[in-house]
Amino acid sequence: MTLEFCFLAERPEFKALVAHWYFNEWGALTPGATVNSFEDKLAGYLQKDAIPLALLAMQANKPVGVAHLRFHEMTIYPDKTHWLGGVYVAPHARGEQVASALVQRIEQLAQSFGVRELHLQTEQQDGGLYQRLGWLAQEQVNYRGVDVVVMSKLLS
Repeated sequence: MTLEFCFLAERPEFKALVAHWYFNEWGALTPGATVNSFEDKLAGYLQKDAIPLALLAMQANKPVGVAHLRFHEMTIYPDKTHWLGGVYVAPHARGEQVASALVQRIEQLAQSFGVRELHLQTEQQDGGLYQRLGWLAQEQVNYRGVDVVVMSKLLS
């Protein structure tokens, strides 16, 4: 699979699609969430020269995945500033290394902004993909009713 990357800011016509992906994947975890509320939140990620931002993985000029570089994803960790989040791959593109490529590209972007350490949360209790990409588990917590592993990675 040949992937290209672009910022959601460069292709805002895909904001509604990403909102649908997120709502279908995580909407049930957010009381009162709607597709529109996810789309409204994505409006804050429509930039390419500053954090927060959203990055699209594209194949044949269509999005197949997305990830965010953002601030303070988990309110219980005010000292953890920079986060990788919103990693989602369309079902038809799973198993094609799209998530790995998105994570690595977000790590590169973070470094370009001078970020030295990134954090994330995952429901995969063994760290899954992130563990394979060199992320280290820091803590298991229940956050907003979901058991997650908080992980971090020092960027070189």
